[in-house]
Amino acid sequence: MARMSAARAKVPRNLGGGAPPPFRPVQLATLVDTVPTGNHWLHEMKYDGYRVLLAVGGGEAVAYTRSGLDWSEKFPGLVEAAAQLKVGTALIDGEAVVLDSDGRSGFQALQNALKGAPERIDYFAFDLLELDGEDLTQMPLTERKARLAKILPKGKSRLRYSDHIVGNGEKLLHQFCEANLEGVISKQVDGRYVGARSGGWLKTKCIKRQKFVVVGWTPSDKSRLFRSLILGVHEDGVLRYAGKVGTGFDTQEIIDLMAVMAQLEQDAATVKAPRAEVRGAHWLRPKLVAEIAYTEMTNEGTLRHPSYLGLREDKKPEAVVVEREAAVETATAPASSVTITNRDRVIFPEGKLTKGALADYYAQVAPIMLPWAGSRPISLVRCPQGRAKKCFFQKHDAGSFGDAVKHVAIREKDGHEEPYLYIDTADGLLTCVQMGTIEFHGWGARIEDVEKADRLVFDLDPDVGLDFGAVRTAAFHFRDILKSIGLETFPMVTGGKGVHVIAPLVPDAEWSEVKDFAHRLAQAVAQSDPERFTAALPKAERKGRIFVDYLRNQRGATAVMPYAARAREGAPVAVPISWKEMEAIDKPSHWSIRDGAELVKRAGSKALVGWGRADQVLPDL
Repeated sequence: MARMSAARAKVPRNLGGGAPPPFRPVQLATLVDTVPTGNHWLHEMKYDGYRVLLAVGGGEAVAYTRSGLDWSEKFPGLVEAAAQLKVGTALIDGEAVVLDSDGRSGFQALQNALKGAPERIDYFAFDLLELDGEDLTQMPLTERKARLAKILPKGKSRLRYSDHIVGNGEKLLHQFCEANLEGVISKQVDGRYVGARSGGWLKTKCIKRQKFVVVGWTPSDKSRLFRSLILGVHEDGVLRYAGKVGTGFDTQEIIDLMAVMAQLEQDAATVKAPRAEVRGAHWLRPKLVAEIAYTEMTNEGTLRHPSYLGLREDKKPEAVVVEREAAVETATAPASSVTITNRDRVIFPEGKLTKGALADYYAQVAPIMLPWAGSRPISLVRCPQGRAKKCFFQKHDAGSFGDAVKHVAIREKDGHEEPYLYIDTADGLLTCVQMGTIEFHGWGARIEDVEKADRLVFDLDPDVGLDFGAVRTAAFHFRDILKSIGLETFPMVTGGKGVHVIAPLVPDAEWSEVKDFAHRLAQAVAQSDPERFTAALPKAERKGRIFVDYLRNQRGATAVMPYAARAREGAPVAVPISWKEMEAIDKPSHWSIRDGAELVKRAGSKALVGWGRADQVLPDL
């Protein structure tokens, strides 16, 4: 039951293309202190708008946010223009903006246009991920941009090509800053597209600005309804006070904000703050995110000379963290810059595979693993002395992992927040390995919105004594059941005993809906074929049958991530496969950490094009 927005533009023609490609994670830029030098970097203008993926196919078009939501209704003009492109299918990466008379993009202008003048919104396209069914992400950036330029309209159009220069990035930044533009995005000219923060894209800003959580407001003794907004930001997984902002609002924005904030008021203080600075504060549940410009952050972590730019509807408060400039040399260093100590320590005694071998494997597969495991709350299986010794799960951190392993604040059942781990770079991945991690397990949601699932996972777990043939047959049976109710699925061998059947989802269903759906489906399958399946939790009731583990589909539950190693004999790894490959594969531990180069190569093969991506929502059951 594929998701279909009423705002999707349709053009009555047939170019031989299929449906618009589904969303895929976008490549992210790392904030750095200066523009990288050399001719292996190209430089583009940094636009001040919303990141948008435009998907085109079959005479239709869709606009996705950076987190995968369908925002076609907000960008009708862009969707209509994209639907008219003379392509079969395409997936375009770019920025939705509003330009002033001097050609400058402005976030406040975009916000105003979204409220009532969407015809003012233009789109600067800077990358092409798919074209006519071909995955272009493994091509060098310059080749992708050349193809992009060819499919965009010539002359006046809402869809514009984002031009670039090679080299001379520092000079370009100086020119942009003099013209009061936002900054420069620098990209490796031969870089592949990695749906994570890979170090291949860097951003350098003219002025400091970032997102903050609105945690309250202070009253005004004049005509204005409030004097200032109280701001917070997550640091080490805890929401802390970041100062106040009292400029940048016009009268209408103040009125609109008061209407929104009135629904979020609470009695308890949302953050700890100096009493004198928040006297008379009205506290809010931390649900709103604002873009703020400022001159600097003090040693105490508060903002100097902040100015309000607008609310960010595309960003969830849990994902708002302090963004600090990294040294460009550090940001562009290879993943091997993470020092792996005790490389000769044997982690897998059966094959005498070492910690160094495990680290080398994760360095190899980082580009294909991070789009799945990155920017997602994770739990680690750490085995500091090797898999045969004591291993333990870890999902929180007291700061021992350093800056490369990050935190997202997640509210627990009792109302308090806990810092959950996440990674979004190869450095983060390898830092975990340095700390003794073998396995990576992730939530069924990304940090952009931890309350909305982006996948269903059914773990088909065979009882002792059942061979893999029974699991294979069960996987196909499960695929057919899910297909009959409108869900496309993808298999993954887990490196353990079984298979995961995965159904990607547009992230708009709450956890309660997802868990209920998974539970009812598992029960229905077990009841329809009780000789082969069971959904019963007690192990005594699983004898001779395959347990349909639906419990991966609840808030806080995790499942092993694609390409993660397992703390099992032979160092097997979890690997995405096609349904065609499922027909012949011999066992769920077919690949091991010895096969990193092969896995990277096959990830770009035709067999796995589109694996794990589908534009669909929970159907009725």
